[in-house]
Amino acid sequence: MAPSLVNAAFGALLAAALLGAAFDRRSVAVVVASAVLPDLDAVASLAVPGATNALLHAVWLPLAAGVALYWDTRVADASRLRGRAGRRGVRIAWVALAAFLVAGVGPDLFGGEGVNLLYPLHDAYYLVDGGLLFSTEDGVVQTFVAFGGQGPGILPLETLGTTESYVVSTGINPDGGTGLSLGADREFDLVRAGWQLVVVASAVASLSVRFRREGRTGRTGRSNPTGDDAEVRR
Repeated sequence: MAPSLVNAAFGALLAAALLGAAFDRRSVAVVVASAVLPDLDAVASLAVPGATNALLHAVWLPLAAGVALYWDTRVADASRLRGRAGRRGVRIAWVALAAFLVAGVGPDLFGGEGVNLLYPLHDAYYLVDGGLLFSTEDGVVQTFVAFGGQGPGILPLETLGTTESYVVSTGINPDGGTGLSLGADREFDLVRAGWQLVVVASAVASLSVRFRREGRTGRTGRSNPTGDDAEVRR
């Protein structure tokens, strides 16, 4: 699985980009925590065989949360979340859900160790990996979607195995088995590649700029709020 620090950095970037006027330390903490939450299935794997990248990486939890959130905020006559937390709470909830999917599950599904998307209804780890390039001879070449007589299909959707045959090693559970192996060599990665370090540095820079700007506007006050920012403040 991708290092949790990288998931947190992706979540922080989403928080800086999407929270708008709801941006503050508490809301950023909620979004970053949502981005790291899927990694807790590595802890569950100590008791549940094969839970890593499966139990909290499957689509069911975010799907249920998204349906419930959409129903409450878009369909129901009176939104319980909006009534208790206002528009600010609604925005934080949607951004947190996006962080769970994009920053928490995405790095493992696209180019990571793979995700057991339909666990436990269907036990199979999937990995999506492809490329997009421009060739002077062939023009634009992509390997994400294949077009043929049977219709479009996802080319790089690779099946890696099941919870019985495929092991995702983590610092918490290096061998993927149940039980806490006290003598096992544990390595907790912070970053594994240069691009991950760039993501972490970008997240730190983005949050620093946002917090500094929010601190300035907090001292000087805002003038003529408009759009979503005005709605969140009301």
